[in-house]
Amino acid sequence: MAFKTIEWKGDTLMLLDQRILPIKEFMRSCPDAGSVTEAIKTMVVRGAPAIGVTAAFGLVLAVQAAVRRKRPWRPLFLKAAADLAATRPTAVNLFWAIDRMSRLAATLSDDDAAGAADRLEREAKQIYAHDVEVNKAMGAHGARLLKSGDSVLTHCNAGALATAEYGTALGIIRAAVAAGKKIHVFVDETRPWLQGARLTAWELMKDDIPCTLITDNMAASLLAKGLVQAAIVGADRVAANGDVANKIGTYGVAVLCKAHKVPFYVASPISTIDPKIKNGALIPIEERDANEVTHLMGTRIAPAGVRVYNPAFDVTPARLVTAIVTEKGVLKSPYGAAIKGVCR
Repeated sequence: MAFKTIEWKGDTLMLLDQRILPIKEFMRSCPDAGSVTEAIKTMVVRGAPAIGVTAAFGLVLAVQAAVRRKRPWRPLFLKAAADLAATRPTAVNLFWAIDRMSRLAATLSDDDAAGAADRLEREAKQIYAHDVEVNKAMGAHGARLLKSGDSVLTHCNAGALATAEYGTALGIIRAAVAAGKKIHVFVDETRPWLQGARLTAWELMKDDIPCTLITDNMAASLLAKGLVQAAIVGADRVAANGDVANKIGTYGVAVLCKAHKVPFYVASPISTIDPKIKNGALIPIEERDANEVTHLMGTRIAPAGVRVYNPAFDVTPARLVTAIVTEKGVLKSPYGAAIKGVCR
């Protein structure tokens, strides 16, 4: 990779600030759990897998603070876990990582803060490494779905910026290109936060993968003209029945793909599947600040005082999903049975 999204320095977490890309590339320092919580809340870091990895290191920083201050480590750990869990309600990887770290913490001695910090640091590093391994496995499985010469439509950013490294949806594209296939990517700009225009296009250009940026409302025209052979998106949470919560606008892309008989693929690590959620209607959908819609890069583009509805995610019904690509293989409908098989 030509860049790092997340970098652990041993006592500080460095995060590539995605709020200011592509104008500026800046690694933001997070020296404590509070700054990690704020970074997730304000979208310095975003993308379900990346949020999970970041939260794991945030918990390590909480325990390291206890060591430095010579205070009991568990209260600081529990507070940090609660604060981190309150940042982004939709992305399940956040809760998966906190739960994994908490289960380990429950086995550690209250009287050995340094030992707890060391063991939790090793676990966070394993979560990071696991994410990279999973993404590359997904890429290998998903690359088989693409043919050389295909143009692929993406929505939002599901690349290395949304993960520890490599990416989910973009990981599939990277793997196909690495296998020698000629792939072109149409990049939805993804209003209102412009993850496609600012982040996905930047990533693809860093890796010299041919891409074309489009506004979100151009996708239908491209599909109607037969210029797109597949759509690939990531996921923030997948329900037990295969319904997929992803960045707002994903549902519209899926509907368009169905209408034009173009396959619609979802790249999702198993950690993003939530078998406890029966269907997509039960997935909590985060609503974000109105300024994200009324302003563009700090400049107002809408009348002052206008009402705004700004859900960050929507839910795509399983019936519109051609396949879900996981690290254990490609899942096909009926998704309920397929998901049970990989989530045992």
